[in-house]
Amino acid sequence: MELYFSPMACSLATRIALYEAGAAAKFTAVDLKAKQTADGADFYAVNPMGQVPVLRTETDGLITENPVVLLYVADHCPGSDLASGHGPERYRLQLWLNFITSELHKLVFVPLLSHKSNDGAKAFARDQIASRFAYLNAHLDGRDYLLDRFTVADAYLVTVLNWTTPTGIDLTPWPALHAYFRRMHKRESVAKAFAEEMALYEEEQARAAAAA
Repeated sequence: MELYFSPMACSLATRIALYEAGAAAKFTAVDLKAKQTADGADFYAVNPMGQVPVLRTETDGLITENPVVLLYVADHCPGSDLASGHGPERYRLQLWLNFITSELHKLVFVPLLSHKSNDGAKAFARDQIASRFAYLNAHLDGRDYLLDRFTVADAYLVTVLNWTTPTGIDLTPWPALHAYFRRMHKRESVAKAFAEEMALYEEEQARAAAAA
């Protein structure tokens, strides 16, 4: 498998899942502003939407959209137990993947992180934080994970929660969520993926500053 990623973007969740599964993969960096891969190739030729993650597979072609990519990794690394294959647990996993992508990633963080958002869009996004974080906090109270074990939903949630730092969101009003976030960063797969991508992100920012 080959993962097209951008440092500290939502593709970080797939890197975490791959490390958690012990799966072999090639990692190809993408400049999302230039829409080019590290070797200068046109990323639109890989994904016409110009978005990461994209997973290139040997048998199923290109897989896009974060929840789908994560489920693909889980299903093709069954020994990792990153997802249930069927039944109520599968539906609960899909519930959390959809909640994270729609209620947090797209609704809250995209407007806050995008330079194209105006003040009204950012204010609206911030108004959504309390109810969604309170919902997560109540669910995580007394739980280690979103489900009964670490799954791809946890890989996605910790990735999204990383964006609270650049957006200035304080997690301390939601103690169970805050404790979850700190606990996830101690997990080997998360710590490894985060450290590697943060280093790449800082290099990327330094290059951009030098070119400005």
